[in-house]
Amino acid sequence: MLLAVDVGNTNIVFAMFDGDTMRTRWRIATDPHRTGDEYAVWLIQLMQIEGIARAEVTGMIVSSVVPRARHNLEVLARKYFAVEPLFAGEGKAAWQIEIDVEEPRSLGADRAVNAIAAHAKYPGDLILIDFGTATTIDHVDAKGAYKGGIIAPGINLSLDALVNNTAKLPRIAIEAPRDDSVIGRNTEDQMLIGVYWGYVAMLEGLIGRMKAQIGRPASVVATGGLAVVFDKHTSIFNAVDADLTLQGLAMIAHTAGAK
Repeated sequence: MLLAVDVGNTNIVFAMFDGDTMRTRWRIATDPHRTGDEYAVWLIQLMQIEGIARAEVTGMIVSSVVPRARHNLEVLARKYFAVEPLFAGEGKAAWQIEIDVEEPRSLGADRAVNAIAAHAKYPGDLILIDFGTATTIDHVDAKGAYKGGIIAPGINLSLDALVNNTAKLPRIAIEAPRDDSVIGRNTEDQMLIGVYWGYVAMLEGLIGRMKAQIGRPASVVATGGLAVVFDKHTSIFNAVDADLTLQGLAMIAHTAGAK
């Protein structure tokens, strides 16, 4: 089996692939100081619950936007699974797509992985929205080349800034509003309307501008945990694909010869 690891700024997702099929996945808060031994204690227990033995892991691939997490994941791979980890964008797992931007090396691994997976799954020009700590909006052309994109604060980051810099506003959960009203009758509703509908307006505006600049039909694919929350109240998404990054990692690993 292949162990795919997507390291984000907020969470790390571990997924087990049996061939092309994702068997299971687990999520843990990102902590660059967490050791390889600590990862192993947590992960191996979860594998045992799912009936997966350590010996079944025959490969590991990592996509990371947190450089300080690298060494400890290497320890996890080598010490506990006896495999040499692949890192997306490097060596055998080098990008097999054109990164057509001014500074290709600055592109986050997760965004390149998303581009590879989306091009393999969906035809034509694509606009990819990834809801993470930051929200990224990327253009991948019909040939699979990454052409550039947008980085905006993630919705939880925006909410944190609002709460942490005001004296009396409470912390609320991000969820789809109960109705389409934009006139809140209490503080919590007013905050949710401002953050949620403000974010929808931003997405719709940016996607409209990006489509106009592309000048050709482009399908919009959303990924990340909050994609389904916004899908309920906007028609801009052509597809919601929550596991796009993990699927892209599996594709890259299989191309590199990992199983």
